[in-house]
Amino acid sequence: MRFLPAGDQALLVELPDLTQTMQLYRALSGASLEGVREMVPAAQTILVHFYPWHTTRCSLVQSIQQVHAQLDKQQELQRGTSGTLRVIPVHYDGEDLADVAELLGLSVAQVVAQHTGHVYDAAFAGFAPGFVYLSGGANFQVPRRTTPRTRVPAGSVALGGNFSAIYPSASPGGWQLIGRTDIRMWDLAREAPAYVQPGDRVQFVDAARRVVHISLPKADISERNRLSTYVPQAQAAIELISVGLQTLVQDAGRPGLSGLGISESGALDRTAMRDANRLVGNPADTPVLENVLGQLQFKSHGPTTLAVTGARAAVTIRTAQGATWVLEGQRAFALNDGDEAHVGAPAAGVRCYVAVRGGWLVELVLGSCAMDTLAQIGPAPLQAGQHVPVGSLRQLALQCAEPWSLPPRDLPAPGDTVVLDVVPGPRTDWFAPQALDVLQTQPWTVTPQSNRIGIRLQGTQLLARSRHDELPSEGTVVGAIQVPISGQPVLFLADHPLTGGYPVIGAVASHHLDLAAQIPVGCLIRFRVLPERKDIAS
Repeated sequence: MRFLPAGDQALLVELPDLTQTMQLYRALSGASLEGVREMVPAAQTILVHFYPWHTTRCSLVQSIQQVHAQLDKQQELQRGTSGTLRVIPVHYDGEDLADVAELLGLSVAQVVAQHTGHVYDAAFAGFAPGFVYLSGGANFQVPRRTTPRTRVPAGSVALGGNFSAIYPSASPGGWQLIGRTDIRMWDLAREAPAYVQPGDRVQFVDAARRVVHISLPKADISERNRLSTYVPQAQAAIELISVGLQTLVQDAGRPGLSGLGISESGALDRTAMRDANRLVGNPADTPVLENVLGQLQFKSHGPTTLAVTGARAAVTIRTAQGATWVLEGQRAFALNDGDEAHVGAPAAGVRCYVAVRGGWLVELVLGSCAMDTLAQIGPAPLQAGQHVPVGSLRQLALQCAEPWSLPPRDLPAPGDTVVLDVVPGPRTDWFAPQALDVLQTQPWTVTPQSNRIGIRLQGTQLLARSRHDELPSEGTVVGAIQVPISGQPVLFLADHPLTGGYPVIGAVASHHLDLAAQIPVGCLIRFRVLPERKDIAS
């Protein structure tokens, strides 16, 4: 067992195989270790998120070692004896089926026969909601594609490493596609949104040879009402005239849902979210509007009090009577019925955050208003013409709204160079000895192919690997710097995949995550690698 750093608020526990990984994961789940926030099991690792103000990394390592020492070393993971059996019909016409057969030294018919001839175990969830890694079965060993596809259709049945899986929604992906199923693997209208869950068993059948009648879980209306609820009787509303490039509803996210393959998501700049709510007197995690690059215009229907924080953008107020003035800086302001506000293009930063006193009354999905752009969970992106209702003062435990303005933050403007602190690991040893020097000595350009999932970077020198074998899928953290085969890194932001199959050379320190969310396209990033921690035991 090895302990590897994964940023400054997580630890990656590495074990020899899936059996021992799941044994330890179950034991840790029952141990209720102090300070542990969430755990993400994977093929040979457990990613343990912790609160650094509740525990230390050294104490956590010792606690995990104690739990591991109490495990029965002869205990084996019981396969095929429990869990619901899910029968999944497959049309074996995948784009990679012939290539997979050649890689395995089999005929296409033999690949299909072996894939349908064994029962798979649903081991763990990751990558996207409803994406479950299926182990055992035919035990094929199939490498991922050299170049991932930009879009894999929903329902695609795929092989990667020694796992099989089904893509629950259209998404990028690097697994080998051997077929497709018509069953919806993820559906929020069902009582259990994930059709296959960890602990289930899966039997694939050839749809061309056998007709299968599938009984889908029935919708539970009470559960749906619990997960998706509108707060009634809005006191006012904001009419969106223009939403700019993108305007989403965000809050503190969805922690604790890794078992469904759902990452936390939430506001990228947490400081700006809290500041906006503080200025209008809301609790810190009240939903806000997250706008990209300004050009957000809205009208107040009824009296409202709002605040705009984050990116440095001027706010122009136009009253119903035609008077106009401009507000600078992070501050709260009041609108009367018919007044309009326009958030201009930022002079620095990328994302503006808009809070309203009383809160935005928007739909909850799985306990949060956050829009996860990778998982496509949460309220849809806002559109011009929408009226967003505003809550009454009685619906929130309002806080003191003083001061009405906050000092401006030092955010990067286009063309600036930004320095981000980085914690090395967990897979630094997968790279050539000079890779860390390359990471921190050359500037990295922020490319236009950047979004809430991650910032794609480009550098003159590539981050060269020393290992070129397949990395078993493992949990990733916000701020992880993942390096695909191209050698050009991606800096993960809040909507990143829960698990990934490319090595992570380091992770941006938590105190710089809000800054990372505000770096414009075209800026240069310089990484400053922090000294390695000495409290990691192996």
